[in-house]
Amino acid sequence: MKKVVLILVFVGVLGMVGWTVYDFVDVEDNEESDDSGGIITSEPAQNENGEVNNLADDVGLGKGEKAPNLELKTLDGEKVKLSDYEGEKVIVNFWATWCPPCREEIPDLQKLYDNYDVEILAIDLTETESSLDVVEEFVYDEFEMTFPVLLDETSEVANTYQVMAYPTSYMVDTEGYIQFLAMGAMEYEQMREELEKLD
Repeated sequence: MKKVVLILVFVGVLGMVGWTVYDFVDVEDNEESDDSGGIITSEPAQNENGEVNNLADDVGLGKGEKAPNLELKTLDGEKVKLSDYEGEKVIVNFWATWCPPCREEIPDLQKLYDNYDVEILAIDLTETESSLDVVEEFVYDEFEMTFPVLLDETSEVANTYQVMAYPTSYMVDTEGYIQFLAMGAMEYEQMREELEKLD
């Protein structure tokens, strides 16, 4: 009996180790580290012809998965849903006023918004801010942001999108599928290049 229990324990431990290795390798295959600033990105899902490929119809956070819908209020009090923008290229960007890389990235996002056909939903991690006045000053006075700024007052949307680094950006194609993810600040040229890959 002891031998059977030991064998079952050994098989269970071996299975957990195997799963951990598989999971780690799978993450490594889907992400790459950029030495320039610790940014982690994912490339668009593509088929054998190099065309962007929607891998799944299910909602998820991986490349080729349907981006989870979200609904938040803007600084102006307007309700905005991601699904409202179906048919448009969208960048869902999570940021905060106290985040230095976010401050560096915002001018490039504004430049992209001004020069390309893209919608940007800038989701402020409002629960982490000292006050709404700080956010308003940042948006209107300091950076003169003209794209929608949404307020995630309970961090519900940040949790849904599993935001672990600031800023984090999801690039969503015209059909609502995630085709690129960046954890960390992007520069303008990278934004432009990735945006041009979206359908």
